Amino acid sequence: MSLKKKPVNGMKDILPAEMQIRDYVIGLIKETYRSFGFTPIDTPSVEHIENLSNKQGGENEKLIFKILKRGEKLKLETAKSEDDLVDGGLRYDLTVPLVRYYSNHANELPVPFKALQIGYVWRADRPQRGRYRQFMQCDIDILGDESNMAEIELILATSATLVKLGFKNFQIRINDRRILRAMAAYSGFTENEYDSVFITLDKMDKIGLSGVTEELKNNNFSSEKADKFVKLVGSFSEANTRGNLDLLTDILANDLDSPVIQNMTEILESTENAKSGEYEIIFDPTLVRGMTYYTGTIFEVAIPEFGGSCGGGGRYDKMVGNFTGKDVPGVGFSIGFERIILLLMESGFVIPDQATRKAYLLDKGIDNKITGDILLKAQMERESGVQVLVTRMNKNKKFQKEQLSKEGYNEIVEIWKNG
Repeated sequence: MSLKKKPVNGMKDILPAEMQIRDYVIGLIKETYRSFGFTPIDTPSVEHIENLSNKQGGENEKLIFKILKRGEKLKLETAKSEDDLVDGGLRYDLTVPLVRYYSNHANELPVPFKALQIGYVWRADRPQRGRYRQFMQCDIDILGDESNMAEIELILATSATLVKLGFKNFQIRINDRRILRAMAAYSGFTENEYDSVFITLDKMDKIGLSGVTEELKNNNFSSEKADKFVKLVGSFSEANTRGNLDLLTDILANDLDSPVIQNMTEILESTENAKSGEYEIIFDPTLVRGMTYYTGTIFEVAIPEFGGSCGGGGRYDKMVGNFTGKDVPGVGFSIGFERIILLLMESGFVIPDQATRKAYLLDKGIDNKITGDILLKAQMERESGVQVLVTRMNKNKKFQKEQLSKEGYNEIVEIWKNG
């Protein structure tokens, strides 16, 4: 059996040039989020399968990398179902592990708790541009704050990070699951039909309004319900946030609590007044987000250069209660790290104000004294904050120097045998 040198489908090897940018971006993200008062934490990559399969993760629960029981607990010969074989899985996001973490350590944590978590997650998804089966997520969450100040902080921290990375003209799109539910109720759908309706609405970018109508009818919903819902969706104006809010206030008066619109208005106005940078914050009543654990405000980042979502999140006030029996308000925002890295790489991003990275290339045959002197000098330079590489000079020196430059070495010194 021959060994395979390419990574598993959907995974990727990361070359040095990209790794430097990834390290820089992670550092900037941590620095920015810490300035907003978020505290770094970490959780295991493996979660209990019950936690991952509790019907809150939407379509992601179909994409779990499941893990077989280990050692004597794995009994293939007597297994009758998957439950007899599997007791864990690789996490598909960072929210479920965070909520478990909080439920386990709540007595040791401040209120509200502002968490920052960066780590890999796994989904058995179909790989495509900017989408992998193993990918990095960067999450900030606030647990224990029921006010909309939590949403405001998350939106401002995330947008500040994108601005620092040089992104412009992106959108922070905001909606509320309670508004979506009121829209569905107004159209005549029953509560057990909402999720199916929202899954269809979430495809509108790809299939259009007519496609939404057709799919709703194909799902055995009546023409009356489908047409009423699509007519409402079609009445929104993408460029008129205030008008959309006023329209919903009038139309959904019998199906939506008035504080929901007020809450949305406060979030939009506060973030708009406090933002710094060239980007838009808009109310989008068609925004869905896939996770069924969202209970209120939801948001998403849209960057034109990518043509799709580059991050998102929302409020999940019922998740902690699934672990402890007592609900705790929670809301989080995940930045689309891999897609941001992709865009930076494609744009030829250069790390700003990069510290000196120096390489000494030693000619073959240099005596031990000169080598020792260079090694000592390199050590002194490292102690002063310079990153230094000492290596032998290759036969193809030109190619070697080109590769070092790509890796970020901005000073290359050649040390020859004869001076």
